[in-house]
Amino acid sequence: MIKVLFLCTGNSARSQMAEVLLNKFGKGKYVAKSAGSAPKDEVDPHTMKVIEHSGYDVTSLKPKSMDQFIDEEFDLVITLCDKMKEECPVFPNKPIYAHWGMPDPVAFEGSEDEKNAYFSRTFQEISHRIHLLLNVKIDKTEREAIEKELGKIASTWKYLR
Repeated sequence: MIKVLFLCTGNSARSQMAEVLLNKFGKGKYVAKSAGSAPKDEVDPHTMKVIEHSGYDVTSLKPKSMDQFIDEEFDLVITLCDKMKEECPVFPNKPIYAHWGMPDPVAFEGSEDEKNAYFSRTFQEISHRIHLLLNVKIDKTEREAIEKELGKIASTWKYLR
């Protein structure tokens, strides 16, 4: 199993979406978790709505602190916000790090319909990147090649730009 940790500051939107999507599409090969450096009290309601609308179970979703995972071994650690990239802790087993920075949908301002649409596009963007990740051969002996492939994924924009 390839263990992946997705990190965002609040762990209330992007990282939650990534965790759900990778656990769904990578089942049997990947195990994903998510956390934040300053986790919110609850997952953003728009996040819950878009995940639930896509047919996923949301009952177990809750923000978690990255501190609870600091001694856990991961193969990949993927940050989804620029602040988290700067605050990313060093994990003891030296996982492969990647940064997939994208705008925080929680910060988006607009009408309720516009917010829902933006969260949906964010979910689609992360889903697109997860599908690209599933095509990367993860072999830690090829660290540089994997980092390069993960960097290419970070530069793909299909739904948000």
